[in-house]
Amino acid sequence: MRSSYVVRLSFLVLLTALITFSTGCRKRKYENPITKDTLQPDKVLYDKAIADVERGRFEVARLTLQTLINTYDTSEYLAKAKLAIADSWFREGGTNGLAQAEAEYKDFILFYPTMEEAAESQEKVCNIHIKQMEKADRDNKHALRAEEECRQLLIQFPNSKFAPRATQAVRQIQEALAEGEMRVSDFYFKKQSWASSSNRYQSLADQYPLYSRADEANFRAGDAYTKMGARFKDRAGKSFARVVRDYPLSAYADDAKKRLQEMELAVPEADPVAEARMKYEADNRTKAKMTAPVMNMLKRGPDTRMAAKSGTPSMAPIRPTIPVNVPIPAAVAAVGTTDVTVSTINDSSTLDKSPDARLSKQGDGAAAGTPAGEKPAEGATPAPTTPPAATDANAPIIAKGTLVKAKKQKKPKEPKKKN
Repeated sequence: MRSSYVVRLSFLVLLTALITFSTGCRKRKYENPITKDTLQPDKVLYDKAIADVERGRFEVARLTLQTLINTYDTSEYLAKAKLAIADSWFREGGTNGLAQAEAEYKDFILFYPTMEEAAESQEKVCNIHIKQMEKADRDNKHALRAEEECRQLLIQFPNSKFAPRATQAVRQIQEALAEGEMRVSDFYFKKQSWASSSNRYQSLADQYPLYSRADEANFRAGDAYTKMGARFKDRAGKSFARVVRDYPLSAYADDAKKRLQEMELAVPEADPVAEARMKYEADNRTKAKMTAPVMNMLKRGPDTRMAAKSGTPSMAPIRPTIPVNVPIPAAVAAVGTTDVTVSTINDSSTLDKSPDARLSKQGDGAAAGTPAGEKPAEGATPAPTTPPAATDANAPIIAKGTLVKAKKQKKPKEPKKKN
């Protein structure tokens, strides 16, 4: 039975590979053609370049398009030619091709921000980084860049036809980012590092409320707060209450209610909007195919099948937070920020008046660099003094740590008295 399943699975994988290969060998139609029928020389050059792009002759197409740009600098097809160069790099792919495509798309958006293709170019910049995303347990550099570029599309072109696709792309990217953060939080939770795990669970739940395991993150944050002691009871109660209120259909909702009752805290009512959203997600969730286990191992990117299909994703980048058991100075807490800032000192005499931080005290309080005229503290061991330099040029150099005994001078012999 198992052998027949493996044979069927291998056949399906082989069939998928053959279909993909055959599709790649065929001519791919260009997305942004110019339908105007004319025999103008610049239009002839453009059509020739597009035909080369469709057949995969990218370098020849770019040379033709560059000729058009250099020769006909007032052509009406100038913007389209610049966009076609970016599209040729995008189709060519590879690390170098995608990097060149991103630069060309950015230039196009800079020079032609009001064209409809500007929003499409921004979407392709987002897709460039989506293509290079790693799995959730690996480097998230491209995932962070993809999230940033897709948010830029929603901010710069909110009314474009590409905005709904960008919104869904942000949900999928944040699903992958949240999954990576969840695995790190689980690691600290298993090590019983309650402060680190609660901090990560809490920041994860706050930043990515649409994450498919956000209910579990809230519940585990409350559990970790409970194990940290009675003074974190309020934080634990807020995490459990959030599970009951915002994730009423969760498998952790009943346990969260029991924990609140044991802690003698109020149990909130379920949010009807959150309940409707969870029902919609359950009904529209993408079902895994039979080849999903094999394909997930073969593909480079993360599995975003559980990503949300509704709701507004977070539009702010994630920021690191400080664990609750770390004390914050009163001055910093009053301001409400813990960022380190740098400022320029305009008064040049400040460095002369302020104490030098490099002159730290050594040992029991003796100052290694005590200013001249200042006596060391009472009972402190005096700092060793450096022997003065030899004034005689022929004097031997005494190595540090070498003990030199002074030679005793011989007394002159007294003459013997004669009797």
